[in-house]
Amino acid sequence: MASTPVRDDRELLDAYSTAVVDAVERVGPAVVRVERERGGGSGVIFTPDGFVLTNSHVVHGAARLAVTLSDGHELRADIVGDDPHTDLAVLRVDGTSLPCAGLGDSRRLRVGQIAIAIGNPYGFHHSATAGIVSGLGRSLRARSGRLIDDIIQTDAALNPGNSGGALVTSRGDVVGINTATILPAQGLCFAVASNTARFVATRLMSDGRIRRSYIGVGGQSTSVPREQARANGLAVTSGVLVLSVEAESPARRAGLAEGDVIVSLGDHPVAGVDDLHRYLTEERIGTSLPLTVLRRGRRIRLTIAPAEART
Repeated sequence: MASTPVRDDRELLDAYSTAVVDAVERVGPAVVRVERERGGGSGVIFTPDGFVLTNSHVVHGAARLAVTLSDGHELRADIVGDDPHTDLAVLRVDGTSLPCAGLGDSRRLRVGQIAIAIGNPYGFHHSATAGIVSGLGRSLRARSGRLIDDIIQTDAALNPGNSGGALVTSRGDVVGINTATILPAQGLCFAVASNTARFVATRLMSDGRIRRSYIGVGGQSTSVPREQARANGLAVTSGVLVLSVEAESPARRAGLAEGDVIVSLGDHPVAGVDDLHRYLTEERIGTSLPLTVLRRGRRIRLTIAPAEART
């Protein structure tokens, strides 16, 4: 009787090992090494005709790119589209019937689920680490300054070179594109969710870029005194302080002025710069929207039509 728990533990460990091995063998051939003039990272082939997902910071500004497949073959790669705001990019290599991995549904993830990272840390080709999904719905600031929403947190170890590689479930579904670690913290690693990656990749493949809107202000998040918020019936106690207004911009045409505090756009309260960025999507381009600001402590309502952001 005493040996039964030991046997059960071994069976559980064997099942865990088998699940990890199977996932790595299924997805591993689609994970590639991305190389540029200085350094590189990883990528995931997600179509058999050679489209590759990776991080924007791995390839941004590169004059020459090469991709090394799991069998050692090196192929030239071209940038199809690059979106620093989500830290994603799509590359294209010549080939047919290439090994590829499908993007799973990141909405089905649960905290505690097995997570496997596959990439090329420090140039060690096809390395795999395993852990769990530590958190969902995180936000991470891209190098462009915008927040990336719906980030997956994992403790599967990531190191330089893992960027752009695959985060995989035990069933072999790619649920994230590995993007960042927080140093010197241990076990704080992050991946862009596959649903975000699928949307961005589709747009980059069709348009070469992600269209967003802008209003043409420079600003910073600021608090709104509670008595002002209460007196003006505001849903927020903070907003965006307008520091500058671009000439010939939607903001200028709408009548925004330096010193105004933006507190809502359309039907959405704006509690800070990140909220404003989040609401300035492609759908807002050319659409007239109500804009609520505080001007010298008084609430006023303007109308603004965001324009397409310049890349």
